[in-house]
Amino acid sequence: MSGNPTGVDNTFRRKFDKEEYLERARQREQDEKDEARKGKDRGPPVQRQPLKHRDYEVDLESRLGKTQVVTPIAPLSQQAGYYCSVCECVVKDSANYLDHINGKKHQRALGMSMRVERASLEQVQKRFESLKKRKDPGSFSEQDLDERILKQQQEEEERKRQRKEKKKEKKKEQAGQNEPEDIDPDVAAMMGFGGFGTSKK
Repeated sequence: MSGNPTGVDNTFRRKFDKEEYLERARQREQDEKDEARKGKDRGPPVQRQPLKHRDYEVDLESRLGKTQVVTPIAPLSQQAGYYCSVCECVVKDSANYLDHINGKKHQRALGMSMRVERASLEQVQKRFESLKKRKDPGSFSEQDLDERILKQQQEEEERKRQRKEKKKEKKKEQAGQNEPEDIDPDVAAMMGFGGFGTSKK
C-alpha cells in the first residue's frame, strides 16, 4: 500500500470559496448604501438651542438629614435619592444629581446642545450696564461714607463703655463676696480668734 488513498485531501492549506466571499462583499456594500439612504431620509439634523442659565434654584438641601421609608414597589419619584422628571431616573446623592442635570443626556432631553452661545460686544456692554444700574441705588457718596464711618465709631465707643461698666459691676460683685460677714463677738472669742478679716489694714 504505497501512497495516499484516493478521495482524501491531505493538503493543509485552507481553501477559500472566492464566489462566496465576493457575494458577501456585494451584500455588505448594498447594506452600507441602504444605511446611507436611511440617514438622508431622516431629514436635517435637529437644531438644538445653546446652553442657557437655569431659571430655577436647584434644591439639594430640603431632604437633608431626613429619614424616608423606601419600598421596592414605590414609583420612581418616591424612591430614595433625587428624582429627575425630565429623564425619569433616580440619582442616589446630590453630587451625582448635579453632574446629571449639568450633563449631556439631560441637556439634550431639554432640547439644548452643550455649546455655549458666543456673546457679542453689545451683549457684554448691556450686561455691564444692567449690573451698574443694579449697584447704583445702593451706592454711597463721600458724604454718606463719612456719616457711616462716624456712626460706626460712635457704636464702637458705646460698646467699649458698656464693657467697662460690666467689668466694674463684676469687680463690685466679687468684692462683695469677699467681705466678711458680721460675726457675733462672743462666738469669735469662744473659738479663739477675733474675726475673719485680714490682718492688713
